[in-house]
Order: sequence, then structure tokens, then C-alpha cells
Amino acid sequence: MVTSLPSAPAAAHDRRGFAQHRLALAGGLLLLVFLLCAVLAPFLAPHDPAKLDLAARLTPPSAAHWFGTDELGRDVLSRTLYGARVSLTVAFAVVVLSLAVGLVLGMLAGFYGGWLDTVINLYLTNAFLALPGILLAVAFVAFLGPSLINLIFALAIAAWVNYARLVRAQVMAVKQREFVQAARSLGAGDLRLMLRHILPNILQPLLVQAAVGMAAAVLAEATLSFLGLGVQPPTATWGAMLNDARSHLFESPYLIFFPAAAVALCVLAFNLVGDGLRDYLDPRSS
Repeated sequence: MVTSLPSAPAAAHDRRGFAQHRLALAGGLLLLVFLLCAVLAPFLAPHDPAKLDLAARLTPPSAAHWFGTDELGRDVLSRTLYGARVSLTVAFAVVVLSLAVGLVLGMLAGFYGGWLDTVINLYLTNAFLALPGILLAVAFVAFLGPSLINLIFALAIAAWVNYARLVRAQVMAVKQREFVQAARSLGAGDLRLMLRHILPNILQPLLVQAAVGMAAAVLAEATLSFLGLGVQPPTATWGAMLNDARSHLFESPYLIFFPAAAVALCVLAFNLVGDGLRDYLDPRSS
């Protein structure tokens, strides 16, 4: 028996698919590292992240302090590990909250249409889209005061619109399909149609959007913490570490490098996972 070799386009597609899955795997492993650092920070951190040691201030990376110390003598490695806890907590909480709000409103708008769709899609979402999300979050936190809870709510308020618009578009497409119409003709109620027949068929783009949304939440949390509107000291956050390092940019560049690298790698990990989910869940990419 003679086995035919794959054509050049098919072989090229296989190589691209392998490379994409390899990048997604790298993103997943990198994200797992950040999760382990966040969960095991009390055990991995060599020093108390809030402990002051003015005698060792601005010590460059060494055997005693792998990432060096900041202007107050605090261990940068320990603060970077504890900063992962804040960033990942904010990312997951923001995505869960904004996804829940966007899912409910988008489902109602797409399923029922009419005046409800007009109110939600035309007026409500456009009102939130008229303001940049980061400015809306800054105004919310500045009004209520900086804290972890207020930070999460501020970012969720700015992010739910994207999920609502995505859900609305997906629901409007799925509700016209034959299996939904067949279930309706068999007497299925609106709630059953939405939860049992429509929702499982719109989860794929939502998962991809959620992964990308976590990357955006990490970046937004770092931005607000950099501006002093995030979690307040002595809690370590990557954005606050970057803000503290500004005055020592040239004399101690490692103070900028390590928290900036943590933010960049965490955002990259979420984006790679999102791209991998999109390629894996989209049947047209196979």
C-alpha cells in the first residue's frame, strides 16, 4: 500500500497549528507558574514583603536578595510574589463579575429584542462606551476611595459592556437555529431555552473573551495601582512597585525591571491562552 504524502498547504497548516498549540501550551504553563506563585507566596517568599530594613535599602540583586531591595529595604522578590496574588485575584474577580452582568443583559437583549434590546444595547451600552473604561474606573475609585473591593467593582463596571455586546450578537444568531425552534415548539419556556439550548452554544467565544479580559484586567489593575488608586500600602502590587521605582530608574533599574516583567509575562500568558482557546474551539481552524 502506498501512503500519499500530505500536500504542501496541508503540511503548512499542520506546522502552523503545532506552533499555535505550542505557544498556547507555553502560555498555560506560564500562567500556572503565576498561579502557583500567588497561592504559595507565603511559602516561596524569602522575606516579609512589608518588612523595612533601611540598612539594606537599594541593595542590587544578590544571594541574600535575588531581586534586590527597594528604597525602604523591602525584598523585591517577596513583593513580586505577593503582587501576583493581588493581580490574579483582581483579574478573576473582574472577569467573573463583568461576565455575569454582561451575560444576563446581553442574553435578555438578544433573546427578546424590541424595546428591551433598544434600552440595553442602544442606550445603556453606548452610554458606557462613550467613556474610556480606564477613566470610568479612575472616577469610580476616586469617588469611593481606593481599596481592593472598589478596584474590582470599578474595573467590572468598565468591562461588562464588551461581554454584553458579544452575548447579544451570539444569542441573536443562535436563537434562529432549528434546534431552538424545535425546543420551543415542544413547549420549552424562555428560561429553559436560554439556559439549556442557547447558553451552551455561545460559551466558546465567551471563554476566549474571558481569557483576553483577564489580561486587560491585570494591566488595568497595574495602571490604577501605579496611579495610587489600587490596593493601598503596605500590600505589595506590581503597579505600586513600578510607581515607587520611578525615582530610582537610572541608579537601580532592577526596581523597574522585575515588576514590569511580571506584568508583561502575565498579560502575555493570558493572551496566549486566549489565542489557544480560540484556535482549539473554532472548528474552522482545524
